[in-house]
Amino acid sequence: MSSSSRGYDYTEGASAVDIQYAIDSDQRSHKDSHYDDGEGYVFDGPGHSVNPSSVSRMSLSEHGRRSSEGWRSRRNSEDAGTSRSRTERRMSRDSRRSSQPSLAPADIEENGDLSGSDDGGDEHGIFRRPRRRSVTPPARSTVFSNIAQIFGRTAPLSESPPRSRRPSLSSRSSRSRFLRRTSSRRSDAGSDYAVESEEEDERWGYSSGEEDESDVATLDEQDYQFMEDGSHTPSPGLALHVMSGDPIFGEEARIDIGELDLLEPPPPGPPSRQTIFVEDEDAYVRFVGYEIILVRQWLWRLFCVLSCGILGLLGHWFPRLWLDWVAKEKAFKDLKHGFIVIESAYRDIALFPIHTFDYPYHITTVFPAQVDPLSRVNSRTGMNGNADPNILETLSVVDYRYARFALDPRTGLFSMVRDWRDGSWTGTQAVKNGLSKGVHRQRLTLFGPNVIDIEGKSTISLLIDEVIHPFYVFQIASIVLWSLDDYYYYAFCIALISAISIITTLIETKKTITRMREMSRFSCPVNVYRDGEWQECISESLVPGDIVNLLNPPLHVLPADLFLLSGDAIVNESMLTGESVPVSKIPVKDIDMQRWKDVKDVSGDITKGFLYAGTRVVRIRGSATGDGSQGTPALGLVVRGGFSTTKGALVRSMLFPKPIGFKFYRDSIRFIFVLAGLAGLGFCASAVQFVRLGIKWHTIMLRALDLITVVVPPALPATLSIGTSFAIGRLRKLGIFCISPSRVNVGGRVNVCCFDKTGTLTEDGLDILGVRALERNVHRFGELLEDVRDMPSSNEKANFSYALATCHSLKMVDGDIIGDPLDVKMFDFTKWTLEEGHTSAGVIKSRVTGDKPAALVQVVVRPPGSASFRVEDALKGSARHAHFLELGVIRTFEFVSALRRMSVIVKRLKSTSMEVYVKGAPEVMKEICDHSSFPDDYEDLLAYYTKRGYRVIAMAGKSIEGLTWLKAQKMKREQAESGLNFLGLIIFENKLKPGTTPAIQALRAAHLGCRMITGDNPLTAVSVARECGLVSAAAHIFSPTFIRGGPEVPTSKLEWSCMDEPGWSLDSYSLRPLTPPAHHTVESNRVEYQDYALAISGDVFRWMINHAPSETLQRMLVKTQIFARMSPDEKNEVVERLQGLGYTVLMCGDGANDCAALKAADVGLSLSEAEASVAAPFTSRTPDISCVLEVIKEGRAALVTSFSCFKYMALYSLIQFTTITLLYSFASSLGDFQFLYIDLFIIIPIAVTMGRTLPFSRIYPKGPTASLVSKKVLSSILGQVVITSTVQFWAYHWVREQPWYSPPERNDPEDDNGKLAARNFENSALFLVSCFQYILVAAVFSIGPPYRRPMWTNIWLMISIGSLTLFNVLVLLVPPAFISDILELEDLPFAGRTTLLFAVIINVGLSMAFERWGAQVVSRAVGYVMDFRGKHRVKDGKMYKVVEGGMR
Repeated sequence: MSSSSRGYDYTEGASAVDIQYAIDSDQRSHKDSHYDDGEGYVFDGPGHSVNPSSVSRMSLSEHGRRSSEGWRSRRNSEDAGTSRSRTERRMSRDSRRSSQPSLAPADIEENGDLSGSDDGGDEHGIFRRPRRRSVTPPARSTVFSNIAQIFGRTAPLSESPPRSRRPSLSSRSSRSRFLRRTSSRRSDAGSDYAVESEEEDERWGYSSGEEDESDVATLDEQDYQFMEDGSHTPSPGLALHVMSGDPIFGEEARIDIGELDLLEPPPPGPPSRQTIFVEDEDAYVRFVGYEIILVRQWLWRLFCVLSCGILGLLGHWFPRLWLDWVAKEKAFKDLKHGFIVIESAYRDIALFPIHTFDYPYHITTVFPAQVDPLSRVNSRTGMNGNADPNILETLSVVDYRYARFALDPRTGLFSMVRDWRDGSWTGTQAVKNGLSKGVHRQRLTLFGPNVIDIEGKSTISLLIDEVIHPFYVFQIASIVLWSLDDYYYYAFCIALISAISIITTLIETKKTITRMREMSRFSCPVNVYRDGEWQECISESLVPGDIVNLLNPPLHVLPADLFLLSGDAIVNESMLTGESVPVSKIPVKDIDMQRWKDVKDVSGDITKGFLYAGTRVVRIRGSATGDGSQGTPALGLVVRGGFSTTKGALVRSMLFPKPIGFKFYRDSIRFIFVLAGLAGLGFCASAVQFVRLGIKWHTIMLRALDLITVVVPPALPATLSIGTSFAIGRLRKLGIFCISPSRVNVGGRVNVCCFDKTGTLTEDGLDILGVRALERNVHRFGELLEDVRDMPSSNEKANFSYALATCHSLKMVDGDIIGDPLDVKMFDFTKWTLEEGHTSAGVIKSRVTGDKPAALVQVVVRPPGSASFRVEDALKGSARHAHFLELGVIRTFEFVSALRRMSVIVKRLKSTSMEVYVKGAPEVMKEICDHSSFPDDYEDLLAYYTKRGYRVIAMAGKSIEGLTWLKAQKMKREQAESGLNFLGLIIFENKLKPGTTPAIQALRAAHLGCRMITGDNPLTAVSVARECGLVSAAAHIFSPTFIRGGPEVPTSKLEWSCMDEPGWSLDSYSLRPLTPPAHHTVESNRVEYQDYALAISGDVFRWMINHAPSETLQRMLVKTQIFARMSPDEKNEVVERLQGLGYTVLMCGDGANDCAALKAADVGLSLSEAEASVAAPFTSRTPDISCVLEVIKEGRAALVTSFSCFKYMALYSLIQFTTITLLYSFASSLGDFQFLYIDLFIIIPIAVTMGRTLPFSRIYPKGPTASLVSKKVLSSILGQVVITSTVQFWAYHWVREQPWYSPPERNDPEDDNGKLAARNFENSALFLVSCFQYILVAAVFSIGPPYRRPMWTNIWLMISIGSLTLFNVLVLLVPPAFISDILELEDLPFAGRTTLLFAVIINVGLSMAFERWGAQVVSRAVGYVMDFRGKHRVKDGKMYKVVEGGMR
C-alpha cells in the first residue's frame, strides 16, 4: 500500500472545529433528508434490517394511541350508528396522527373516568380492547365453557382472543375498521356492556370439510355482509413445560375465567380499576385492587377443612369464587393488606401482592413530571405524609410477568416503570459525566438488577400444581373409588401410570427451566464511569444512565440495551431477527436521544445508534486521531436492563405465550360432559331398580360414582395427545422441529400457504449474471458483460466501474468483507480491494474522552494490484494510473426502503471534485436522473430481464467539481440524489431451489391456495411464480397502477391492467375482467374465476388498506397470489388480513425479515436455523419448502388420529355403559378382572397403537373436519352406538331365553357388602360380545386414506387387533379353565358360543357398512332437513368462500 495514500487527508485540511461543526450539522441535515419508513431492510435483497423485525413488532409506541382511538371511535359509533362515511372509517394514517394526540396508558384510563365519578362510567367504558376483526360480540360464558376452562388451562375456546398486534406501517389506523359493515351494536363489541350474541366466534374454519360447500351461502354481491372475524390465533412462542399446561387442551397454565366480565360499579373514591396496554405483549391487562376481609378468610379456611379440601380446589379452579367470598374491591392507594387482581386479554386472572419499600427520592425519578390535573386524587400533606409534596417516602409496586408497575400517589394509578425516561437526556453532552453513586443506588432500587433471571419453582410447588390439575384430581378420585370397591389391580396400574407421568413431567419441567435460565441469564465484567472515575463491576449492577466502556474489557455479547455514544460497532442481531447479515451501528444523534424521551420503543433513526442486549459483537472500534492512533474509546449509555430490554421481551414471550383455541379441543371437553350427563341419566334409571331390589344406599352411591368413571374414562385426555406426539416425533426425524405441539393439529386445517421468495422459493445467494453498461456514441445498452475486465474504459469522473466499487455498505472485519450478500457479490465482481478508513465521531469531549476528532473517511477502495504498490512502480507508465487510483467514501446515505435506494459521496485521490453514486431499484431512477441519460432501450431491456426472473439493480452518478469535505458533510440527501446520469444495470440471477416446483405443484393439486409475499420487483416475482407453478402458466395476471394520485392520496384511482395484454383490464370495483380488446389473444370473451390472478405491490396494498372499498379490498385479498415490494410489516399485514377472511394461514420464510409474519400465521415455518427460529412454532433443517408438505400431511394425520382416538374412547365408554346399565337392572356388574382385562389389555394397547398410522403419501384436495359436532362425526358416533347397543340388547335377551339359562341369585340386602355379583349368564354373554366390540370400533375408526395410510400398514395396531381378536375367539369358543375362573365366566354350551360369534360377525359387517356408506347418507339427510327448515347460514370464519362465490 502506498505510503502517500495511507496518510492522505480526505478532509483537505479541515480543522477539528470544522469537523465537529460538520458532525453537529449532520444531525440537522439527516433530519431534513430522513424518510421515516420504520424499517430499513436492504433493497431488492434478502433483507438487511436496520431495525430488527422482531423489534419492530415490539415497537408499539403508537399502538396505545391508535388503540385508544379505536375504542373511542367505537364509543362514538354508539351514537352515530353506521352513518359514518367511508372516508371517516378509512381515515389515513397521516390524518389520524395529526388529528389525535398521543394517549399514554394513564391517559386512556383518565378519559375513561377511572377516579370514580358520579356518572358511574368508571370501568365499563374503559376496557375497550382493539377488536380489529370482530364478527359477533362474544357469547356469555356458559357452564360448559367454564368447566372446559378448568380442564383446558386455556382461554375458553368459544372465541380465540382478539389481537392487539401493532398495526403495520401500511395501515395502522385503518386496521380496526377493516371491512367494517356492522351496526353500532357490533362496534361496541369490545366494551364491558356489549350486546351479547348466541353465536360463537369460530376462527379456524371449524365447520367440517363436508360442510364447507353445503353450509356456506353464495350471496349476491349486493347482499354481502362484509364482517370481520375477531378470533385470530396469536403468535406462537416457546412455552415452558411448567407454564404450557396440557399439550392437549391448550398452552396457558393459568386458570381462565372467561370474557372480561362485567363488574359491579367500583366503590366511590380513588380508582380501584385500571386498564393498561403492555407493549411487548401486544395486549391490554386490567388491574383491580382487592382487600382481604379477615373474618371471611377464616370462614373460608374453616369450610375448606370441613369440605375435605373440595372448596379449596374449587377456589383454585374458579378464582372468582374465592374473590367474591373473602375479598372486597378497594382503591389502589388505600390497600393495606390487599393485592392486585390482573386480568389479561385472554380472560385469565392472577393475584399479585403489592410490594412497598423505602424510596426517599423525588417523584419524577419514577413518574412523569406532569400529570393531568383532572386525574389527581385528594391526598394528605405531600406524598406518604411528607411535608414536601415532591419527595416520596415509600413506593408501592406490582411485578407482573417480570414487568414492574409503580403506583403514582398523585393519580392513584399504576404506570409501567419500563416507560420512565430521564428528562435530562437531551444529548450526548448531557450524559457525558455518567451517574453518581446516589443516583445509581436509587435506580438500582427502582429497576432492579440488570439480569434476566427466570424464577424456578421448587419441586414441591411444581408437584402440587400438577396434582391439583382437574385431570389428576379426577384420576385420584377414581383410584380412591376403585380402592373402596376392592378394585385394587386396576387402581394400582392407573396410580402407577399417573405417578410415572407426573414424575416425567416434573423432570422435563425442571430441565426446561434450567435450559431457559442458562439461555437467558447473562452477566460479564464491565467498566463503568461513575462519580467521575472508571470502575469495574458486574453487568448486573448496570442501570439506565450508566456509561460503559465497550472496549475494555472487550464485550462479546452486549449486557444491556445501549445507545452508542462514540466509536462504531458491527453486531449480529440474529438472536432477534434470524438475519445473519451483521448490522452497522453509528453514534446516536442528539436529536434521537431527545426523541427517545417521547417514544415507547426503538424505531426509525434511533435504531442506527441502538445496541440491543444479547446481540453478539462482531466488532467495536473507538475513534481514531489524525495520525491513526487510538482516540475516543467506544462508549455506550445504558438505556434499559433486565427484562425491560428487547431480549427480555423475547424471553417473556417464550415464558408466557399467547394461548390458541382450537374447536376440536373445546368440543371434546363439552362432549365429555355430555357423556357425564348421560351417565347420570343411566344411573337414575338404574337407581330406581336398585331401590326396588332393596340395595343399600351406600352401594347405590358407590355404583353411581363408578358409572361416571365408566362413561368418562380417566385415560381419555391422555389419548387425545397420542396422534400429536407421534406426529412430532416423525417430524423430528425429518429435521422439522416443533416448539408448540398444539399447532400440529392446526396444521391439518391449513388452506392457504404463503411463501417468502428469496431464500425460501429461490436460493439464498445471488450470482451476478453480468452488467449492462451504456454503449459509446450510441444511445443504447451494450452487450452483457460477464467479466469486469471487459468493461469499457471511461474518461468520465463518474463512471460505472467506480460506482460498482464504492456504492455499498460493506465493512472489513478480521480480513473478511461482511455486509449484505448482494453488496458482497457486486464488490467481488469488481476484483478491487477494500480497507476501512479511520472514523471519529468526537461526541464526548471531557476528561472522559478528551481527544479531538480527525479525518473522516469511511471506506477506501483500490483496484487490483495497488495493495502491493512500491515507489519504484510509479516510474512505470503502464501501471501509473492503476497504482495511484484510490477512492475514499466520504459519506453514505443509507438505504431507505421508502426511497428504495442508497447513495455515497466519493472522493478520488488528489482529485479536485467529488462524485455521487446511487444504487437502487430501476423504477426509482427516473425520478432522480436526467432523462436524456437513459438509453432508448431502457424499458425494453428492463422488462426483458425482470420478466425472466432476474433481479435488476440500477446505478447512477454525477461529479460535483470543487465539492469540499465540509460541504459534502452538510449536503442534504435530496441535493446529492438529483440531477444524476444513468450509468448502467447490474443483472443478478436467483435460481429456484430444486424442491420448490414439486412442492408448489403438490399444494396446488391439493387445492391449497399459494401466495408469494416478497420484497422483490413485481415483474421478477411474477416470473418466479410462473416458473415454479405458483401461478398457472395459462393464467392472466393483472397488476394495478395509479392513474390518478398516488399511495398517499385518498382519492387516487387504480387501473388493473393485464401484464401480458396492457389494453385489457379489470373493473376497478368488482375486480372482474372487462371485455378484452378486439385484438386480444384471449379465446373467449368470458374469463373464468380460476383463469386470472392478481399481483400487487406494497404501495398499492397500503393505499387499498386505507382507502379502497371494503368489497374491493376483500376481493383483492382473495384473488391476489403475488404480493411484491412488501416491507416486513406489510408481510405481517397480509397474513393477518387473510386470517380475517377465515383462512387458516401457513407462512414459510427464512426467518430474516419475515419474523412478524411467521409469528402472526396460524402455522409459522422457518427455514432458518438461527436463534430467532423461536419466532415460528416450526423450524426446518430442510432448506426448501418440501417441509411444508410434511407439516400439512402430519397435521392432517394428527387431527384425524385425535378424532379417531376420541371417537374410539367415546364408543368404548358407551359400550361399557350399555353393558353396566343392563347388568345394573338386576343388581349385577362386571367383575374386577373383567374391568381390568377390558381397560388395561384391550383399550390401552389399541388406543396407543392407533396413533402410529403414518400420514398418506399425498395431500387430499379436501381437508379433514375439525369439529366433533359436525353432521358426519355425530352420525358416525350415534350410528355405531345404536348398532353396538342393539347387539348387546339382543345378547342380553337372547341368553335369558335359552333353555340352559339359569337366573342369577338375588342379593340378600342384609348381607350387602357393597359388591354386586358378577358371575351369571347375562354377564358372560355381554362381556364376550363387548370384548369384540371394543376391538371392532377401533378398526372402524382407524381411518386410512385420504389422510392416513391404510390401517394394515400400522404393524403395531394390526398386531394388537390380531392378537386380541384371536385371544377373544379362544375365550369365547374354548376358554381355558383358569381364564374362565379369573374372568368369572359361566360355562356356555358350544352352540350358544357359536351363536354369539355369529352375532359378532354380523356386528362387524353392520358397523363397517355403516361407517363406509350409512354415515354419509345420514349426514346428507340431516343436511337436507336443516336446509328445509331454513337454517342455512354463512359459517363464521368462512368469509373468503362468500367472496369467492361473489366473484364466480
